[in-house]
Amino acid sequence: MAADAGRIASLIRRLYQIEGEPRLDFRRPAGEPALAAPDSVSWRVFKNPIALFVGGVAAVILELAEPRVRTGVWEHSSFRTDPLRRLKRTGLAAMVTVYGARSAAEAMIAGVRRMHDRVTGDTPAGAAYQANDVALLDWVQATASFGFLEAYHAYVRPLDAADRDRFYAEAAPAAVLYGAVGAPASAAEWEARLAAMLPNLERHEIVLEFLDLMRKTAILPVPLRGLQGALIRAAVAITPPPVREVVGLGAEWDLGPIEGRLVRLAGAAADRLPVKGTPAVEACLRMGLPGDYLYRR
Repeated sequence: MAADAGRIASLIRRLYQIEGEPRLDFRRPAGEPALAAPDSVSWRVFKNPIALFVGGVAAVILELAEPRVRTGVWEHSSFRTDPLRRLKRTGLAAMVTVYGARSAAEAMIAGVRRMHDRVTGDTPAGAAYQANDVALLDWVQATASFGFLEAYHAYVRPLDAADRDRFYAEAAPAAVLYGAVGAPASAAEWEARLAAMLPNLERHEIVLEFLDLMRKTAILPVPLRGLQGALIRAAVAITPPPVREVVGLGAEWDLGPIEGRLVRLAGAAADRLPVKGTPAVEACLRMGLPGDYLYRR
């Protein structure tokens, strides 16, 4: 049993490690706060790898529905050629943003901003885009907050209205550093942003191409590989119905009741499993808290 637990822990740690790159130590500098506090809703949500996977896929569906974001992502990233590395890099950036020491998060975000300065072009329809455009950054930030929050709420543990609003508001310090100065700070603001953006969203085969990549790429460890398809459908299930309709994700993408139960069981189990060496556990240790602090709450 101990050997199995150790193997699972090792597999989970690998989700946060990019091959060929140095491992980030979230325990340093000792005592330095993150952009969000240890008692935040954000620290609770982001510790859960099931919520991160499901929420990340849902966020990308929403992003790819916007033509300027879609073109920028698809033409200036490695999603098509190396989706696993791209996903790990995005996930690690989220971990640094939430759990990293403030100095590390600020340095990483500044680097992302410099990289985005070079991401410019035109959509196939001729619309100009620039990755650091505030309107696009606000949408990307909004979709990320929505995806992670809804995935945790639906498949891990329900959150009340106050905690949902807190989650959006807690993202503000990091969002401003990224340049998303108008990102939603509450659930109501997210709903307003979605309503305003809907007329700009459109159907495109790239959304289906992305989901096919997610299905075919060996993202999860072998013991969980059979769950990957259900996690993708779980992401579609939390995508707002008007967006599903726009992008053409019909009933064939519905999450079955048995699959839904399996996803919730996996989400609940992950929420009770502190894994040594993961960002959430190391960040707690950096702040002088027990490694299982977030798993007691």
